This record gives sequence, C-alpha cells and structure tokens, in this order.
Amino acid sequence: MTHTSDVIQAVDERPPRSASQDPVRAGAKLTGARRPANLAYGLDEVPPPSALVLNGLQHVGLVTIYLVYPLLVFRAAGVPIDVTAGLMSTGMIVLAVATFLQAKRLGPVGSGFMCPSTFTASYIGPSLLAAKAGGLPLVFGMTIFAGLLEAVLAPMLNRLRAILPPEVSGLVIFVIGLSGGIAGLRTLFGPQAEPVLPSEWCVGLLTLGVMVALNVWGRGAARMFCALIGLVIGYVAAAIAGLVDASAISVVVAAPWFGVPKLHFSWSFDLALVAPFAIASVAATMKAAGAITVCQRMNDAAWVRTDMKSVTRGVLADGVSTALAGAVGAVGTNAATSSVGLAAATGVASRSVAYAVAAILLVLGFLPKLPALLGVMPRLVIVAALLFAVSFIMINGLQIMMSRLLDARRTLIIALSLTCGMAIEVFPWISTATPVPLAWFVGSSLVLATATALVLNLLFRIGVRKTATFTVKNGEIEPEAVERFFQAQGATWGARPDVVKRATYGTIQLIDAIAADYLHDGPITIEMRFDEFNLDVRVTYRGEQLTCPERRPSLAEIRESEAGARLLAGFILRRNADRVRTEWKDGRACVQFHFDH
Repeated sequence: MTHTSDVIQAVDERPPRSASQDPVRAGAKLTGARRPANLAYGLDEVPPPSALVLNGLQHVGLVTIYLVYPLLVFRAAGVPIDVTAGLMSTGMIVLAVATFLQAKRLGPVGSGFMCPSTFTASYIGPSLLAAKAGGLPLVFGMTIFAGLLEAVLAPMLNRLRAILPPEVSGLVIFVIGLSGGIAGLRTLFGPQAEPVLPSEWCVGLLTLGVMVALNVWGRGAARMFCALIGLVIGYVAAAIAGLVDASAISVVVAAPWFGVPKLHFSWSFDLALVAPFAIASVAATMKAAGAITVCQRMNDAAWVRTDMKSVTRGVLADGVSTALAGAVGAVGTNAATSSVGLAAATGVASRSVAYAVAAILLVLGFLPKLPALLGVMPRLVIVAALLFAVSFIMINGLQIMMSRLLDARRTLIIALSLTCGMAIEVFPWISTATPVPLAWFVGSSLVLATATALVLNLLFRIGVRKTATFTVKNGEIEPEAVERFFQAQGATWGARPDVVKRATYGTIQLIDAIAADYLHDGPITIEMRFDEFNLDVRVTYRGEQLTCPERRPSLAEIRESEAGARLLAGFILRRNADRVRTEWKDGRACVQFHFDH
C-alpha cells in the first residue's frame, strides 16, 4: 500500500503533462517542447542559406506537382492556352501568400508551422461541375464560398470535436494520400493513358529509387534533399532517354522570362453547387486540421493531444487563402500534406523553410518560363515524386487514426468509410451510373469517404456515454485490481491509453491517501464515466474531506505538520488531472477527477 509519505516522494514521478495542459508549451512556438531526435532542424531553428534554398526548392517541386488540378479545371472550362498560363502564374502567387500566412501567424491567422499550401484534390470534383455549368466565374465564386465556410468553421472546431474526431481527420488524410497515389498511377495505367515505355520505367524507378535510398540510408544533406536530388536526376535521365517532348520544350522557350499575371475579378454563384462545395470545404478543414496536428507531433516528442489553438489559427489561414484564391482567379487551396510528409521524411521542420517556399513561389509567379518548365515534367518523374510523398501522408493519417484505441464504433467508421471511398477509385464508372443530383457525391473518393465517416460518426454517437463502477472494500485495497479495471474499461470504450494511464495513476494514489488518512469506515466507490471527449472519475467514501490546493505547500509546511504532507498529496493529485473537485456532505466525501480526452 502507498501512504501519504510515498505520494510525497512521487512528486517528480508523475506522468508528463501535454502541451495542451501546460500553458508554457501551448501554441505554435512549442516553448519547452521535447525536440524529437530525428529532426535535423526544428521549428524555430534556421538552416544555413544553402540548405534553406534547397529545401525550399524541394517543397516547391512537390507543390507544383499539384498544378495538374487547376489545369484540369481550366481545360474543362475551355480556357485558351495563353489565358491558362496567366492563371497558373496567378495561382503560384496565391500559394506564396497562403504559405506565408500559415507560417507567419498574423493576428488570429496562421498556425506558425512549416506547412506550405497547394492546390488540392478536395475541390476538383465540385470545381469541374462548376466549370461545366458556368465557366470560370462560377468556379471562382463557389471557391470564395468554400473558403469563407472554412474560415467560419475554424473557431468552432473545438465545439465540433464530437463531429470531427481524430479518427475522421486521420481518415481524410489517409484517403488523400491513397487517392493521390492512385491518381498518379492512373496517368500510367488509366484507359486514356499512353503505354509506358521501357525507358520510362527505368527513369521512374531511378527517380523513386534515389529518393528512397537517400531517405533511408542517406545522412545530412543527402537525406534532407532526397526529393530534390531525385527530381533533378529524374529530369536529367528523362532528357537523356529522349522522354522530354520537343513541342513541350518549344512552349518553355516561347514563354517570356518576366511577366505580371492578370487577375480575374469575375464571380458567379449557384445554389445547386452549395452542397458539393460545402462538403469539399469540410474535407479541406479536416485535412488542414490533420496537417497541423501532424506538424505538432513532428515538432514535439512528448506530444499527447492536439493543441486546438494552433489548429484553429491554421484552418482559418487555410480558409482565408482559399477565399483569396477565388477572389483573384484561382482554384481552392489547402495545406500541403505532401510537404508535411516530406518534412517528416527529411527531418527539416523549420519555419524558415516555409518563408523560402513562399519567396520561391512568388518569384515563379512573375517568371512564366519557370512554371512552364515545371509544367513539362515527365510523367514518370511526377509519379515517382508523388508516390514518395504520399507514403508519408498515409502513415501520418494512420498514426492520427490510431492515436486512440479503436472500439467497435471507430473500427466500423474507418473500415466502412475507406471501403466506400476506395470503391470510387476501383470502380470509377460508379459516378457515371449515379443519378445526376448525386453525381457530385460519388464523383470523388475523398468526398464520399468523408461524408460516410461524418454520417456514421453522428449515428454511432447514440449511447456513447458509458459508466462503470468499482468498489474497494475497507482494508482490501489492491492497486493491481484497480489498474485492471481501468485498463479493461479503457480498452472497451476506446479511450486514449495515455489518459487511462493518468487516471489510473491518480486514482490509485488517491485511494491509498484516503485509506491512510481520511477514511472512517465502509468501502471506497470508484465511478468511471466516459463520453468520447471526457473521462471523469468520481471517488466517494465515508470520512474526512481531502483538500487539493492549487499552490504547492512549502518545505517548512511539509516538515512541520501532518497537514502539510496531506496538502502536498492533494497538490500532486490536482496536478495529475485536468480538473479536480472535492465535496463533503453528511459525513460522505467525494473527489472528482476530470481528464480531457
């Protein structure tokens, strides 16, 4: 049995507090955060100028891969080639501003993390519908609507946790990574794709092989610049193999070195497209929230739970950027999970890299020849880089989904949503066979998987609150039995293991202290309640009221009186939980621990 004196000695043995519990560590600066060993440059560290530029180029190379999304929209709208080139330059400037906003933290906007922005697959389905129905003005107008909706959702995220839990956010990130990889492979094996030449296979395998080898076995600069080195080698190999089309080169040669892009201020709106753009906006919101969560995990080895303050700021920046994109003539933007994955792979998470990315993108926006050069990247080089990036996206999604124990509800949400989403990728003809009013709903694996997960999550919240009771008989205190009770209930309810561990630790210490100094007679009753986002432990007994002070008693108070030792025990118990409340009435005392989940 552990008595009050043992609790006093355990003051330095209590579980570490998370960033969300410790105000010193809250926020994007992560002051006092435990630096992960695999980071070459942390959030507030500044790499040398050469490393900064090269890392920036790596991320720009990944971001420009997704230029294919606005290209698809512009082609669907029948936009001439010269206008398309100008729109692409405008898009690069928008991405530069969006990346800067995300990293800089201006007022309530921006997470402060190295999380560049890019064009996203989330808005492709709705944008294609808008392009066919009303041309570019309708695309831009509905993009403004989607961005504003995301900005409205941002400050409500903490209240919407029940609707957007971690497993749904992780699912969205996983589906984005998986669908991105499949989209890349479809350019090689799709019905309309040209046969892959043996030389293309060689170039693709060489590009991917260099990236993987340098990432796994490389050290220092070789590992940090693995994606950029792979892209350069792939470009050179493709040129040697004659895979760069001469007509594509002529387009690059004809493009001017300097040009000011023309902004397009033309918008229209259609109520019929509100639903698809709203769902896409929710998906983009969860993707941005998930990307910021991954950034938090990446920069803090002691990460336990999401810090909603930086997530809210990051999502708000994402929504503002998308609204800005629609306002000046670009399609929807979103946090670049591929860049976050690359940062995790290379170990370079410095905020300064985001500034370098923004600067490079801004320069590219005024240099039409350079975006044209990126636009003619050989398809096998693109696919290789895409597969490398989405590998880390998918793993990050899995880690977020698995951050909580998976009970039957969460298992079904993830499994059924993934099945629905992947059905669209495996059987794309489903969208064409669906009635027109629902075509937008099943036209994208991301939209269908997200909608399915949201509906199932709401349905499965029926009866989500659970209660269990454990009685400790007088004189028969068994810490192992209490621990088994908490572990069994936590596993059954799908509670976070770290939260269950803290609750177990605090409860065992509490009942030992009660039995030693406060209990008069009768049993000690432990009631455990769980409702998805809160874990409450209520301990009742007949005896004296336990005091849990907010201030730690002085050494003199502890040494000179038994009351001082009791106060220290109560102080330790208060520090272990997120909130503590004690009550006493008619000889019965109650201690309530609350743990945010």
